[in-house]
Amino acid sequence: MSALDPIDETEAAALLRVAERFAVAVTPAMRALIDPTDPADPIARQFAPDVAELIEDPEELSDPIGDASHSPLPGIVHRYPDRVLLKPIKACPVYCRFCFRRETVGPGNKGLSAEQLEAAIAYIATRPEIFEVILTGGDPLALSARRLSDILARLFAIPHLGIIRIHTRVPVVQPERITAAMAKALRGDKPVYVVLHANHAREFTPQARAALARLADAGLPLLGQSVLLRGVNDSETALADLFRAMLTARVKPYHLNHLDKARGTGHFRVPLQEGQALVAKLRGRVSGLAQPTYILDIPGGHGKVPVGPVYAQPTEDGGWQVTDPWNCRHDYREG
Repeated sequence: MSALDPIDETEAAALLRVAERFAVAVTPAMRALIDPTDPADPIARQFAPDVAELIEDPEELSDPIGDASHSPLPGIVHRYPDRVLLKPIKACPVYCRFCFRRETVGPGNKGLSAEQLEAAIAYIATRPEIFEVILTGGDPLALSARRLSDILARLFAIPHLGIIRIHTRVPVVQPERITAAMAKALRGDKPVYVVLHANHAREFTPQARAALARLADAGLPLLGQSVLLRGVNDSETALADLFRAMLTARVKPYHLNHLDKARGTGHFRVPLQEGQALVAKLRGRVSGLAQPTYILDIPGGHGKVPVGPVYAQPTEDGGWQVTDPWNCRHDYREG
């Protein structure tokens, strides 16, 4: 039962408990996409609170990917040697019901103060091994163009930084924010990659496509990341449509994320084996450009690894058995 279904007082009280625990917000752009006659609408499922969020699995975690254990100071997560997350903001224009940071974002969760931001940038500047900074949050594009420009200018000035990456949902959920001024603010002396989070082909409205075109026309490379979600995109057709929609909007599909074990998200979870089978079905059906890497972020902060299907298996005679896109097996020998 979700917020779009007819509800009685008991159900309303349950939804209120969900909203008290996890932030709720839907932009006009996303609300306009919801079909109120469809109880299984994939857009509503992503954003409308559901009483199923009150059900917790013992293996679910408040910090499923271990941000806190790799955070040496506020706003910094340093999990890999050559890259860090910089989280200047803890607010988003929408709050996805499956978010792995759902317990640390939303109203009342303040972004970095001026002093904390200064310390975070100093941390990056004094560590020459850091090649890449990933702006995340919250959603960095919820900041003003002026503030974003200021943060980026300070990062551009760090000699050892090679690239900056921005993870965002804004171009699809609040496309009006992607103005010419915003696109200009993202450009500078170092490459800036924009990584768009989208989970369903319907999110690519004409307005969203125009926003993405403004970014692409400004010379910003666009990558796409999605989460495999039960009831949203857990079919071969839905995934093919999503990744093709990305490509036609000049967004290269980059990662398909296996759902993190955030508390109250079990109703979205697709078993790993089923996810592998879905990804395998895309091989041969859609262009290689439309095939992201299927990724699992190992719980506890141990990092991301590819978990897609394996197409080549060694045989006892020293050769290989290789599976083609149509699930036929072939012998292969090296040398």
